[in-house]
Amino acid sequence: MAKIKLTKTELKAQTDALKRFQRFLPMLQLKKQQLQSEIAGISAKADEVGARERAVRKALDKWVGLFATDEELLSGLVKVREVRTGTANIAGVAIPTFEAIETDVKEIDPWATPAWVDDAVKAATDILSLQCERAVYEEQRRLVTIELQTTSQRVNLFEKVKIPQCKEAIRVIKIALGDEQTAAVTRGKIAKGRSPDSSSEEDAA
Repeated sequence: MAKIKLTKTELKAQTDALKRFQRFLPMLQLKKQQLQSEIAGISAKADEVGARERAVRKALDKWVGLFATDEELLSGLVKVREVRTGTANIAGVAIPTFEAIETDVKEIDPWATPAWVDDAVKAATDILSLQCERAVYEEQRRLVTIELQTTSQRVNLFEKVKIPQCKEAIRVIKIALGDEQTAAVTRGKIAKGRSPDSSSEEDAA
């Protein structure tokens, strides 16, 4: 703890600081809990999107043989051109939200390709969309986690450093001021005992 001045002015400053820290700490603790809850919610959504992607991929199992015979046709069949996102706010943190994807589909001759290619395009688009949606959730979690780390550090700073320091400073200053007051009273009594009036009374006695 830095050296403090043992004065009434410093006592007031430390007291005000303690009140300020004690007022802000519950808000920080509440924010920490909210961020933890949001991260859990985001993780659940990301897991749900991952499960949907796995379901789409499982449905493609029956086409695996067809894909193997037409690798050249399917290569680069669907590509993501743009991921459209919005913005939202979680406990003061700006996060992206998933809206949709824009895709480019490889130009194919509908008369020279098998009919199942249309289904393959839809399945590939669905998978890409789900992958992009999950990526947005991962970014949300990253940003909220950073804010949680910052908030947790501030909570720890207030709980373990600032508030204890202020309490200790207040204790030390009060002791010093009390000792000073006691010393002043003692000096006053001594001075009074040495005053001319006291001497005269002693002589008269």
